Amino acid sequence: MQTLQQDIEAIQNQIYRLQRERSRMKTPTLAAVDDSTEAITDAYRTQARETVQISAEVKGIDDAIAALKTQLQQKQQQLQQHKADRSNSILQQLEASREQAKIHAERINQLAAELAEEVKALKDIADDITPSYWQVYLKPFITGFQNISVPFVRSDGQVWTIFNRRV
Repeated sequence: MQTLQQDIEAIQNQIYRLQRERSRMKTPTLAAVDDSTEAITDAYRTQARETVQISAEVKGIDDAIAALKTQLQQKQQQLQQHKADRSNSILQQLEASREQAKIHAERINQLAAELAEEVKALKDIADDITPSYWQVYLKPFITGFQNISVPFVRSDGQVWTIFNRRV
């Protein structure tokens, strides 16, 4: 992509130089001559020879400018295509990564649901044995059930959020 950009700049610079050169080219004006027929004839012949040469140079410059403009247009199209391809490539990579993230998020949610069930089962056991446990050991069996949470992943379609769901 960098070389395409450099090529485009080089072509634009060359076109600008050629246009400046062409604008400086002028057909020679007829030099002041005396009234003799030979002097008038020589002056017109000289002007005709110089005009042909300048006209040929101008035509060559015009042709070069036209060819360079065509080449410039092709390079610009290549650059646009390259940018579009790169954009599509990035979109494809994003979609692939998103699919992988979705698989992991689903697995996290599945594990969170299993963990929540296990915590609830443990809490039920603790609730059942805690009174007896107090009598034997003079302390609670398990503490901290009020603060237990598990991660959960949610998406609104574009933004994903991980939050803690209380068990």
